[in-house]
Amino acid sequence: MNWQATLSWKNAQKRAQILQQIRQFFAERQVVEVETPALSQGTVTDVYLDAFTCQYSFLADSTAGHSTSLYLQTSPEFHMKRLLACGYGCIFQIAKAFRHEESGRNHNPEFTMLEWYRIGFDQFDLMHEVAELLQVVLGGNRALFSSYQDIFMQTVAVDPLTVNFAELVEVLNKYDKSADWLIEMQDTDLLLQFIFTELIEPTIGINQPQFIYDFPITQASLARVSPEDSRVAQRFECYYHGIELVNGFNELTDANEQQIRFEQDNAKRAAQGLSTRPIDKNFIAALTHGLPQCSGVALGIDRLVMLALDIKKISEVQSFSIERA
Repeated sequence: MNWQATLSWKNAQKRAQILQQIRQFFAERQVVEVETPALSQGTVTDVYLDAFTCQYSFLADSTAGHSTSLYLQTSPEFHMKRLLACGYGCIFQIAKAFRHEESGRNHNPEFTMLEWYRIGFDQFDLMHEVAELLQVVLGGNRALFSSYQDIFMQTVAVDPLTVNFAELVEVLNKYDKSADWLIEMQDTDLLLQFIFTELIEPTIGINQPQFIYDFPITQASLARVSPEDSRVAQRFECYYHGIELVNGFNELTDANEQQIRFEQDNAKRAAQGLSTRPIDKNFIAALTHGLPQCSGVALGIDRLVMLALDIKKISEVQSFSIERA
């Protein structure tokens, strides 16, 4: 058993300096730091995210002898939006997040996330603020900006907003990426995401951060529909040196539409043989009360530190990896 830290003392000090830079960045912009719970009675319905579950027996409405499922949060998003619905102004948080996924070079099931929300910002305002933060922490070249549609057409010569399942299979075959399990799912969105991960991600953000925006609406359950094109939602991601660093939205504020999208997620989970997830009723109630127009973004702190220190394994920027936790 190896009990020692995976993060060196030298790099721990550098990590602390980066966190100080981030807090100073927001202090200068009057964005207030908050804290929200790591445990919640609700969780995400996203087909491609799984939360850790634990049991709690002492809620006021718990029946005798029966515990309630609580979920470690995959991000602080729902709680932070509830704060905005309560009347909070622009806020940020540096929080632990938890995702039940395999650990690897870029992922640990427990990690640190920076999330912030800007009232009155659209996705382009927030993308440019993210780019400013990356410039402060990483320096280097200015960011690039490309739409999801354009990057698909440039890289694999198909339009992701009009392509059909058979045409995507042709792309997989052309690049020798086809697999039986992919075809058997009969899921166009799954093929789009697989092609994006396998064929497009390796080509973007090589020498400078690159933002991809306007994702298909089926891949952005928490984002506002684009007023210019109802096939896409105002979601963006940022990639740099082969790492997915950022995921952001011009936030959906319509409670009824959000409920429908969560139910669609659960239907998709059921169709794929996955367990459905309880919809966060407190979050829906907050949206019903009223969420101001805002944009929000999540940024992986550990991955940011990896880029800043030119480190290739996430375990080397965390005090203890999951194997030593």
